[in-house]
Amino acid sequence: MTAKDLTAPSLPAPAATSTARWTLFAASFGFLMVSLDATIVNVALPTLSDKLGAGLSQLQWVVAGYTLTFAALQLVGGSLSDRLGARRAFAAGLGLFIVASLACGLATSPGMLIAARFIQGIGAAVQLPASLAMIRHAYPDGAARSRAIGVWASAGGGAVAAGPVVGGLLLVWLGWRSLFLVNLLIGAVGLLATLRAAGTRVGRARRLDVPGQVLVIVALAGLVFALIEGGTLGWDAPAVVAGLVLGVAGAVSFVLWERRAPEPMLPMRLFSHPMFSTASIAGFVQNFSYYGIVFLLSLFLQDERGYSALETGLLFLPMSVAAMVSNLWGGRLTARLGPRIPLIGGQFVFALGLFALLLAGPHASDWQIWLATVPVGIGGGAAVPAMSGAVLGAVEPEYAGVASAELNTARQVGGAVGVALFGTLVAGVFASGLRISLIIAALALCGSSLVTARWGRVHD
Repeated sequence: MTAKDLTAPSLPAPAATSTARWTLFAASFGFLMVSLDATIVNVALPTLSDKLGAGLSQLQWVVAGYTLTFAALQLVGGSLSDRLGARRAFAAGLGLFIVASLACGLATSPGMLIAARFIQGIGAAVQLPASLAMIRHAYPDGAARSRAIGVWASAGGGAVAAGPVVGGLLLVWLGWRSLFLVNLLIGAVGLLATLRAAGTRVGRARRLDVPGQVLVIVALAGLVFALIEGGTLGWDAPAVVAGLVLGVAGAVSFVLWERRAPEPMLPMRLFSHPMFSTASIAGFVQNFSYYGIVFLLSLFLQDERGYSALETGLLFLPMSVAAMVSNLWGGRLTARLGPRIPLIGGQFVFALGLFALLLAGPHASDWQIWLATVPVGIGGGAAVPAMSGAVLGAVEPEYAGVASAELNTARQVGGAVGVALFGTLVAGVFASGLRISLIIAALALCGSSLVTARWGRVHD
């Protein structure tokens, strides 16, 4: 694929085969499940605090522990996908996720739940890069692939946005354990569909980049630990300072190692493509903003406003619907215009929604919250297919797993950092912390949109 393919409209794509459609169905179900678990737990946080005796930092770890592991292991998950075959890796990751979800549902203490969430993150890290790689192999035509990615993104993006709604309903009807046990049903459907999915060839037997993987874990664990515990222990606490130093040292060491590794887990040359780099930045910023703000709004509506979990979930419903529709529309727009314009516009509209929440203030009515969160869903939904299509179109098919893993690593790191940072900001006065968090998230999105506009151009 040439650089021009990323921006020029494509000719009509051939109709997808039955096997390709089953592949898309399986991949979408897998993405739906791991994305749902990123936000479904948010509305249950006060309940978990009551039922399991979890404190604020433990609640942050329930959310961030999953996204942290998810992020830290995706690169090795992408390598396994390319090495073992995407369908095989997808099925293995999906199976582990199902087992871990059962453990979450049976947890009797905060520690048990956090540990099970870490295992969920491992399963998600293996299967998510494989799901996108399966689509890359099943849809070789660029335009058809963009539309398929739109469907895939709609499943995941809709699940992320619908998480608070689904979580509220399940919490009221079946209790907090059902938030995790529902994955047994979703995962079973995904595994059955995988049996009908297209087979993917096994790539070259590259050695696993163990030093690179260790450095990723060190960097992310140090950073997220410092951000979460800084609000509790104090930013000058030795453990917090050590975490920050460890995070920075791990990140720098990772880049230096990957530049000289004989078989790098993440080839640095991929970042020479402008859309690959800008899409990665956009992925980080989008999840940083979305996960962090949804985490805070869920706590605000229940702890500050006294809303029930169901009422909180329903307040997110317009955003959920907007995100699902925008994912599909964004995939088609990307197929016709290329990824740059949808990515710029999506981030900008997302930021407008956050500014609207900021202007509405802590005393905003329900309808004001509805109106403000709709642009969040529209903008975020339009951006996901664009960034996914950009990274896949920038690499050769044999690097599809690594490319999708890199993007999703950036996204999950952003989510973990957003929850950790914004949770720390509200540890004092909640209202002022929420305002500062909204400003940071909105400005970050505007900055990422400008970066995409300036450097996200593709040249022959």
